Formats: sequence, C-alpha cells, structure tokens
Amino acid sequence: MQLILVLNAGSSSVKFALINIQNGGQEHDLARGAFDGIGQTSRWSANRLDGLANKDITVKNGLASNHKEAVSHILSWIEINYGLASLTAAGHRVVHGGGNFIQPIRLDKQNVEALRKLVPLAPLHQPHNLAAIDSLNELAPTLPQIACFDTAFHATIPDVARHFALPRTITELGVKRYGFHGLSYSYIANELARYDAQLARGRVLVAHLGNGASLCAMRDGKSIATTMGFSALDGLMMGTRTGSIDPAVIFYLMRDQKMTAAEVEAMMYQKSGLLGVSGISNDMRKLREATGTHNSAREAIDMFTYRIIREAGAMIAIMGGIDALIFTAGIGENDTELRADVIKGLSYAGFSLDEVANNSKISKISSENGAVALVMPTNEEVMIARETAALISNEQK
Repeated sequence: MQLILVLNAGSSSVKFALINIQNGGQEHDLARGAFDGIGQTSRWSANRLDGLANKDITVKNGLASNHKEAVSHILSWIEINYGLASLTAAGHRVVHGGGNFIQPIRLDKQNVEALRKLVPLAPLHQPHNLAAIDSLNELAPTLPQIACFDTAFHATIPDVARHFALPRTITELGVKRYGFHGLSYSYIANELARYDAQLARGRVLVAHLGNGASLCAMRDGKSIATTMGFSALDGLMMGTRTGSIDPAVIFYLMRDQKMTAAEVEAMMYQKSGLLGVSGISNDMRKLREATGTHNSAREAIDMFTYRIIREAGAMIAIMGGIDALIFTAGIGENDTELRADVIKGLSYAGFSLDEVANNSKISKISSENGAVALVMPTNEEVMIARETAALISNEQK
C-alpha cells in the first residue's frame, strides 16, 4: 500500500488529494481539498471521503499569505487525520517539462533548478508549481517528491507537427509545440484501454473541454497531435483565453493601441474566450442560462463549438480517419447540448448521436451504426498518484 499526497498549485490556490494505491494497482480516494484565495480572503475546504470528517470554512485574510502557509495548513490537516508518517511520497502537477523531462522524475536540488529555468516557457503556471515544491521541501524535507508533467504525454508528437515555421536558430531556443493537459490525456488513454483495448489502439480524438480546452489526436494510445502549442494559450477558444489568433493582432494592439506586452498577455489569458466574447462569464452554465436574454452569450457558445468542430477536422485528417471521440473535463462531461452540436458537426466522419444516452449520462452517447463517441470523466490527481507510486516502486526494486 502506498499513500500518495497529490498537490496541484496555482497562482492563488493549492489543491490536494490523498490517494491510496493498493497492491495490484487499485486506487482509493481518501481525501480531497483546496486552499483558495492565497493572499486574499481565503477559503479552506477538506473532505474525508470516508465520511468521518468534513471541513469547509472561510478563513481570515492573511491566514495563507503565500503557498508555504497554504501547504503548511494542508500538512497540519493530514497530520491530524492520517499522520504525516503514513505518506509514501508527494506527487506534483508541473505544467512544463520542456524537451528533457518526458517522464515523471524524483525531485532533487538539481532537477528543481532545471525546472526553474523553464519558467519563461510557462510564466503563469511554473512559478506556482515550484512554490509548492519549495514549500513542501522546507516543511517535510524527508518526504520524497515526484514531478509529473503536463507536457510529457505529448513527447511522441513528430517534429513535423511540433516545429513552427521559424528560423532554426529560434527553434533551437525551445520555441516549439509542447502541448498540455497531458496528465488528463494519459488518464483517458489508460481508462480507454481498460474499457476497450482494441478501440484504444485505434484513431482516437480526445476533447478536454473545461475552462482550459484542447484536443489530442491519439494513435495506439499515444499523442500524435494536439491543439495547444508553445503555451496553453494556443488552439481552441477557452474560458478566458483566446486560443489561436493571428499574431499580427498582437503587433497591432502594441503598435497602434499602445498596449504593453503585459497588458496584451493579461487580456489574452484572462479577459478573452467565453468571458470576453459574452461579456458575462467564463462559466458555460451561466452562459446557457443567459442565451434567452443576451445575444453575446449565444455568440460565445457558438464560437466555442465552431472552433472545436474546425480543429477536430484537422485532427481527423492527421489521423487518417477516426474510430472514437471522447469528451472529458468539466464542459465535456456535463454539457449535453455542446456534445450534441459537436457530434452533429462531425456527422461527415460517421458520428450519430444517441439522444437518450447523451441526456442520461451514459458513457457511450453514439448510436450503434457509426463511429464511437464516449463521455469519460478525467482524473488528473489519480494519474499523478499512479505515476508517483510507480516511480517509487521502481526505485525500491
């Protein structure tokens, strides 16, 4: 048995999970929680999934003024409920592994410094991932820490898809497509193999549709193309991000509208997408509710759907056809109307919707006579726990 602490640190939050990996590979969630609003009025929630304890409280401003204090709070809760000595290791979601880290790694001083050099490639994510790593190293220095990378699953993408049409000197600086959401895609690839091993060996398109959104084309369970590129800004329209955009728009905003690089970056990452187009929200549920009274809400949804269908067509072409389409993540798992619209848009590829299944949360939502469409919940925390436990086990052999 291995008890794995999973940490996923963002700019103002640290999410955690405690996952028990049994001998034989069975996983059991013991607890999940998060510290949100770091440096502001924070909200701490922690739930034991065995039902023995629940905590969900708002805490005073300043209780967690940084990631170290948030991690300390999480460790204190674990100590009270399970004991820190019961932990086997901690697994971290690290957004960027660059070109060298394509497998989970044991974190040591040298590796952490190498990851710090990748901050320019993911300036909005990597520093916060590293803050949690640094904090845990100070607070629990004997606990093994493992980094699991969002980019690693896409290491199998061929160079013809990975490289931009830039001078080689720029490509050699590391300016290339890396792809993200890899932990989610890896989990789906594993689960699909359990569901239908033959289907998993075929041409599979996975749509990870949430506040962040992307597509991944897989063949034999491996990534061969994805819509996100050098950054998590590329590809599909998202909750607050533009997705793909003509680079000349940036030149125009900076040159003619006198916006700074920081202002353009903030707009494209935080003020665009569903939120920017609708002017209402980045929450698809709220936009659905607003379509009767706000044309901009309908426009945002239609654009989001259009971009999925358009990019899916490119992925299908790269795969030379398609055997299965899988919807996952918050919007993909829960928005029945979006799934119906996407499947309708891909009818040329052999998809036909089973409306009853789609509205009943049954995993297979395609009709019998056509390409397979599935809804599969993703679980990045479990994937991190699996990778962490496997690395620790291999070290002990």
